[in-house]
Amino acid sequence: MSTEVTAKSPAPAPPGKSGAAAGGGLLQLMLDGLRRNMRQYGMLIALGLIVALFAVWTDGDLLLPRNVSNLVLQNSYILILAIGMMLVIISGHIDLSVGSLTAFIGSIAAVFMVNNDIPWPLAVVLCLAVGAVAGAAQGFFIAYLGIPSFIVTLAGMLVFRGLTEIFLEGQTLGPFPEGLQKVANGFLPEVGPQTNYHNLTLLLGFAVIAFVVIQEFRDRRRQQEFALDVPPMNLFVLKLVAISAALLVVTMLLASYKGAPIVLLILGALVVGFGYVMRNAIIGRHIYAIGGNLPAAKLSGVKDKKVVFLIFLNMGMLAALAGLVFAARFNAASPKAGLNFELEAIAASFIGGASMSGGVGTVLGAIIGGVVLGVLNNGMNLVGIGTDWQQVIKGMVLLAAVGFDVWNKRKGGS
Repeated sequence: MSTEVTAKSPAPAPPGKSGAAAGGGLLQLMLDGLRRNMRQYGMLIALGLIVALFAVWTDGDLLLPRNVSNLVLQNSYILILAIGMMLVIISGHIDLSVGSLTAFIGSIAAVFMVNNDIPWPLAVVLCLAVGAVAGAAQGFFIAYLGIPSFIVTLAGMLVFRGLTEIFLEGQTLGPFPEGLQKVANGFLPEVGPQTNYHNLTLLLGFAVIAFVVIQEFRDRRRQQEFALDVPPMNLFVLKLVAISAALLVVTMLLASYKGAPIVLLILGALVVGFGYVMRNAIIGRHIYAIGGNLPAAKLSGVKDKKVVFLIFLNMGMLAALAGLVFAARFNAASPKAGLNFELEAIAASFIGGASMSGGVGTVLGAIIGGVVLGVLNNGMNLVGIGTDWQQVIKGMVLLAAVGFDVWNKRKGGS
């Protein structure tokens, strides 16, 4: 006796339901992609909300062309430090000395250029070399002698601050040569026909937008070739539109004033260069490996001591560059320069997506974190919030960013 089983065919969907289901599925797919990439997109969304809040609160003063230009100039040295600090934190270390090293390099630059009349291009090279030596010295103690980076850089913070006082003899020293001042405070020259906008800035901005779009598509295709998880196409396109629109707005605002600041070109070159190294170069992958899982990285043949040494050497050079930009912007070297710069750089890195445990973070994230802090400072100054409450608010933002990172990890683990 046999038993026959007949499969029932699914009932046809009611008319008009399939389109709604498809739309709901598409929305769910985008939401899922947003959740998986929340670390990447979260700060971009937060930055947009903060800008919108202060734009309304200040009656549009935040987005005035002059204020946007000043925002770039005022935060350039913190953004330079944040790039190097992000690499240090990704590797699982910390650097507390960068603020004092920034002041120390400014004092050396003043002694070279003001007291000894050394040509400023040569003095800049010498200052960068001094910064590299200072960073390499700390890197040697950390990488090859095994002393924790917290202790080494804390000692460095005290040493460099004391040397700054010694070199400047407790006094402010200036002014700096005009050529160096233009690097920190100058703008791109006017070229082309007379228009209502800065032509060279417009051309540069459109080139940057095209570069970003092409690079994003290349990165997405590379990730797909290696079978890595990528955001849904709709979310990816939405991200490109948002980034392009933001870059276009910044370009138009800068072009409406004096054009792009020269220091912005330096920042752009650093972001592109270090971004490429961290995404594509072997040493970039080694930095992520060391911070993510040091024992596994050693077993894989990563020369962890050499990599850590180079990370701190690089941090020293970037601190020297930030010190030169800061001293040139204020046209003087001061014993009190660089106070709390290390905390601003660390905060920018964590707000920009770095993880306390290392192995996570991007160069662009450090820039976004630094811009968040810069917009907060600028916006709160425009609306008249006192420095006491400003510190409280920035501390809460930092706590929220790190708390979000911890929550995101626990949710992913569960």
